[in-house]
Parts: sequence; C-alpha cells; structure tokens
Amino acid sequence: MVRDPSIEDETPDIDAVLGALHDEDCRAILTELGDPRTARSLLDRCDIPRSTLYRKLERLSEATLVSEGTQIREDGSHATRYRLNFEAVVVTRTGSAGLEVEIDRPVRNPDERLAEMWSEVQKEL
Repeated sequence: MVRDPSIEDETPDIDAVLGALHDEDCRAILTELGDPRTARSLLDRCDIPRSTLYRKLERLSEATLVSEGTQIREDGSHATRYRLNFEAVVVTRTGSAGLEVEIDRPVRNPDERLAEMWSEVQKEL
C-alpha cells in the first residue's frame, strides 16, 4: 500500500536517526542537500562511491531525514531527486534516563506532496 509521505505518523527510530547523523558520509550528503538534488549531482559533489551513496541515501531515508521525489521531464525520462526532510532534530532526555527524538518537518506545497506520493507509487510497481 502506498503511504502518504506528507503524513509522518510514526516516530522515527532514535537509533536510525542518531546513527545516520553520526555517519560522516551521511552528513556530507545532508550538507549538499540545501536544494533538492539527484544522485548523479550528489556523486559529483560528494567524495563517495556510487554504491556507498545509494546505501547512505537509503539510511537517511529510513531515518526520515531525507525524502525522495520524482522530477518529471518533458522528454519522458524521470529522475529521482532527494531533499532534506527536516528543519531541526531535537534529542531530549526522558525522565527514565532514556532519549527521545523529535523531528521538525518542512512545510510541503501540494506539488511537492504529489511528487512524493508518485515516488511511493513507483516503488510499488
């Protein structure tokens, strides 16, 4: 079933979030995502091998720090673009000496939400 990526009803796994933020390659990718970029553009900007880049993008996606969208081109070919999926990550200590993570999400316009939903549909095809 296709999920609506604009609805973040799940609290992200704190280990996934902190692990991605601790990873040097993941941080390099996040630094380059000031604007949405394709994997090819990220390869040109980051000193990361192609196979590693895709693994790191998957790790960031699982941590809900990066989202995928489809760039529709007039020639009929489409490209996946990656964008930051957070404004801030806040880690707080809970009363039982545990940790909790809260992620502030950027506001998406309807076109961006539709592109994200289309990306989810394509994953199921």
